[in-house]
Amino acid sequence: MNARHRQDALVRNLRRQGTSTISRLAEEVGASRRTVLRDIAALRDEGFAIHSQIGRGGGLYLDPHSIQTTARLSVAEVFALLISVASMRAAGTLPFSGLADAALAKIEKALPSDKVRDLRRFLDCLYVGPLAPEVDISDLGTMDPALLPAFEPAFLNRLHLRFRYRDAKGAETTRHVEPQAMLILPPLWYLVAWDPSRQDFRHFRMDRISAAECVEGSTFRRRHVPFDDSVRPVRQTFD
Repeated sequence: MNARHRQDALVRNLRRQGTSTISRLAEEVGASRRTVLRDIAALRDEGFAIHSQIGRGGGLYLDPHSIQTTARLSVAEVFALLISVASMRAAGTLPFSGLADAALAKIEKALPSDKVRDLRRFLDCLYVGPLAPEVDISDLGTMDPALLPAFEPAFLNRLHLRFRYRDAKGAETTRHVEPQAMLILPPLWYLVAWDPSRQDFRHFRMDRISAAECVEGSTFRRRHVPFDDSVRPVRQTFD
């Protein structure tokens, strides 16, 4: 469990239990007492009011009115929100997309400069357009939630992706590709990648991808991805 997930777990435990001890929290998150103490200090720095009760039977408790005063969203999480809003816009009939834009603007404003830079690099890889009416979506499946964390280092660091892919006939293959873009054609999402074994671009439906992993090692060059005129970069829709 990384530091961020561990700290989220600590907040959840304190909210649910009311009062807890360092030893009990350490056992629940699978960390040492020293690590938990560092995490508590980090949470206090972020605005959480975590108090200590002195004496026999004492422990830690979180002020029930305490809220976080600094943003902890990762670049991938903000990117996921942007994808959601872009999907709403592309659908054309969903309400409140304007309010979602305003909320995202506030979130982006709170991000440090290095995260804003990474977010813009993400946006350079994201495209949106309308889905052709003849496309069959009767077999639309659920997308693996582990995909986006795998895509984050691949897109930001230009690293290869390896994954299992199931085609329209149900046949599964292992693919090793250069991820060049993500394409949203609501309700379908695609990974657009250069396939070195075929020396061409391929569109992979993301609900058919599983076991994705970022391959450390050699990087690849960005390529110009050809799209129809109806497809445009998401960054243009938010500028």
